[in-house]
Parts: sequence; structure tokens; C-alpha cells
Amino acid sequence: MLTLANLLTLSRIVAVPLLAALLWWPGWQLGYAVAFALYCLMGLTDYFDGYVARSSGTVSKLGIFLDPIADKIMVAAVILVLSAQGVLRGPYVGDMHVIAGLIILVREIAVSGLREFLGGLQVSVPVSRLAKWKTTFQIVSLGALILGGAMPWWVVDLGAVRANVPHTVGLATLWGAAALTLVTGWDYLRVGLKHMD
Repeated sequence: MLTLANLLTLSRIVAVPLLAALLWWPGWQLGYAVAFALYCLMGLTDYFDGYVARSSGTVSKLGIFLDPIADKIMVAAVILVLSAQGVLRGPYVGDMHVIAGLIILVREIAVSGLREFLGGLQVSVPVSRLAKWKTTFQIVSLGALILGGAMPWWVVDLGAVRANVPHTVGLATLWGAAALTLVTGWDYLRVGLKHMD
């Protein structure tokens, strides 16, 4: 059923290729500025699709199915493009920041598989408060990394290193999201293991 809430969710999925295309050229400041605006708009649709569905009483199975998929597609696409274009590179550890992105992607795939397995057993795994913090760190991180590409002139000196402020904030929160990802992933795994023979 194509309700307004489901159309908002679908618009997020449809916008992912455009977002990825805008992020493909790291030196293109205007492209990154437009990508940041699009990323923020996609985040707003993520909030409003759930709000509209609940307030209008149109929560549907299609919406429940599509919403987490739309989120994961967007996050995975941004992490992969930023990794491919060398944006996940920064002071002190170079391109080791890609590992934080990899941790997030592996966890998302593993938890999706675990949820599918537990769903077949009629076991639901509620989203924890810590998982919501993980999502917040993730959203802030990717947004900051995109904003860093739009504002390469916003730099500060950190000792001997000259760092772009939003980019550095993005890398720091990416590692924060990766740490929370490991903790929440382990929590989900512990619940899942109780239902495995």
C-alpha cells in the first residue's frame, strides 16, 4: 500500500544513487554541498515517514519492511563511496579510518541476518537506547564527512597537523559509531545465541 509514509521511505531509496553520484568527486565543493543538503533531506524523510505513519494510523507491513532497508542502503552507499574516493583518510592513522566504516557495514549485515533468523522463530529484538545512540553517531559522522568536502577551507591546526574541522569531527564520530556498533552487535548476538541449538 503506497501511503504518504511509504512514499517518503521510497524517496529515500530512490535518492541514494544521486547522493552517491554527488559524492563521487571529492574535490567538487558544490557537489558535496548539494550532497549534504540531500543527505539532510533524506534524514528528515526518515523522521517524518515514521511520524506520518503513526499519526495517521497508516503503519503498514511494507513500511516496517522498507524503513530499515532504506536506512541501511543510504549508510552503506555513503560509507562505500567515501571509502572508494579516499575521503575516509585523516590525520595520524591515514586510511585506517576505513576499518571503522567496515565495522559498521559488517554489523549491519550480521544484525539484519540475525533479525531475519529470529523473525522466523517469532522472536522480536527491540532496538536498545544504545543502538539509537549508535545511529545518531553514524548519521552525524557521515553528515560531517560530507560537509567537510563542501567546506575544505574550514581548518584548524592540531599541533603539527592541519585538520578540516567537519572532516575531523566526522572521523571521530565514525569511530564512536563503530565502538557502539560492536557493543550493540554483541548484545543482539547474545539474544540470538539463546535461540540457537
